[in-house]
Amino acid sequence: MDNPVEIVLTALSYGGDAIGRYNGRAVFVPFGLPGETVRVRIVDDRKNYARAELVQVVKPAPNRITPRCQHFGACGGCHYQQLSYPDQLSLKASILRDQLTRIGKIQDPPVQPVEASPLEWNYRNNIQFHLDPGGVLGFISASSPDEMIAIQECFLPEDSIAAFWPTLEFESDSPIERVSLRAGVNEDLLLLLESPEVELPEMEIEADISIVHMTENHAVVVAGDGYLIIRVLDRLFKVSAGSFFQVNTVMAAKMVEHLLANLPITSGSTLLDVYCGAGLFSAFFAGKVARLVGIESATSACEDFAVNLDEFENVELYEGLAQDVLPALRIKPDVVILDPPRAGLDRAVLDALLILRPSALAYVSCDPATLARDAARLLAGGYRLKQVTPFDLFPQTYHIESISIFEL
Repeated sequence: MDNPVEIVLTALSYGGDAIGRYNGRAVFVPFGLPGETVRVRIVDDRKNYARAELVQVVKPAPNRITPRCQHFGACGGCHYQQLSYPDQLSLKASILRDQLTRIGKIQDPPVQPVEASPLEWNYRNNIQFHLDPGGVLGFISASSPDEMIAIQECFLPEDSIAAFWPTLEFESDSPIERVSLRAGVNEDLLLLLESPEVELPEMEIEADISIVHMTENHAVVVAGDGYLIIRVLDRLFKVSAGSFFQVNTVMAAKMVEHLLANLPITSGSTLLDVYCGAGLFSAFFAGKVARLVGIESATSACEDFAVNLDEFENVELYEGLAQDVLPALRIKPDVVILDPPRAGLDRAVLDALLILRPSALAYVSCDPATLARDAARLLAGGYRLKQVTPFDLFPQTYHIESISIFEL
């Protein structure tokens, strides 16, 4: 539909879109706010709903503010710069509660106050850019996953990354598809270059940083080291170029402290850490339990885990998919920590957990919809949802991290 239409927005959905109605159907509109009258252009017309792009805010909501970034609305990286930070937190708690109620069928879910990020801006220790054909850095467009927006500014990465990335230059038609920067202790930087070609094009970077070139099957260290050291609380973690680690270091510490305070562990406990990654949570629990067992599928993360927990004699690690390893384990865990990817728990993982029946489960979620789905299955299997605490690891975006504590 080429001609814009005028609608009233009434709510915000998980994913960052505001919702209005047109011709009896729900219309999803990015960057709008409830209470606003807007002009929109329908870009995806379906039988039961439509998606639209925002053309004009005719009547703004009272709580709309001026976005900080010039690219907001075109770039797909941020979704809530038009809201104050307190309003963002309130919104995320509301959406999390709605997802648990509507998808999980959990009446009055025990959602706690949001743990706010001390940094509303410049909080990310890792950021990924795409390259356009001219070698210019940018992010995926908000309107199309196949388009890229060249950028001049971004207020999300940590200061050391923010100061360095504008100095990067690449030739036109470079085979490099993605460029990532990760920050560690002492403002150390690691530059990760991803391309389908093993041959790395010539490039000059006049900076004392580590550089890794990664293709589909292997990583080559071009300069410095293939890893960084990241500090969380009083511990140092080796994190390789290809390993996952929480992008908000300060909030990662808050999550660790929350788990330590809320999980019923003793010196005799057996703890199972599923999707353990480089060992962020395991490293803080290993010295407090009798036995710790980790499960992780990524080889680089397993290698980091082995280094990060080398001091402990009571730790075991299984490399493989959780749905393959967990049903074959012959242990009786007292407590389980789960930190699955956005897709949530595989059915085989849930089935295995209900057979193992630990007394307590901590579910670290980055997607409230899959959390709600999995929570419903755990409740049906005999667990009680004690509390759900949102952690705002991603200010200015719709992403909602949370930790749910389940008891048998």
